[in-house]
Amino acid sequence: MSARILVVEDNPDNRILITDVLTSLDYEVMVAVDGEEGVSKARSEEPDLILMDLSLPQMDGWTATQQIRAIPKLKNVKIIALTAHAMVGDRERALEAGCDDYVSKPLDLKELASKLTQYLG
Repeated sequence: MSARILVVEDNPDNRILITDVLTSLDYEVMVAVDGEEGVSKARSEEPDLILMDLSLPQMDGWTATQQIRAIPKLKNVKIIALTAHAMVGDRERALEAGCDDYVSKPLDLKELASKLTQYLG
């Protein structure tokens, strides 16, 4: 059975690119377009891994990650931050919010695939 990945991304172009790449790697993909929907889908779908954009409408990715981490059945789900925030301290801030890792945009697809293999086997 393939791993299930929740993509929380508000940018349609990024969402399509990430979904296409994950599907081509035989992952099952679910999508949320903002932080609130991300938390809701994480709760209902219980994915194996979450790719979390940090700059989201309604609720940002940092807050969504903290809320997901507060759900007992999801505390061990791997969360990788995807962000154009590549300023000094952003990686640390993402990790402090509960993300397991961090990938900056524009995405390096080889780096992303490597991290998925690292966390999902």
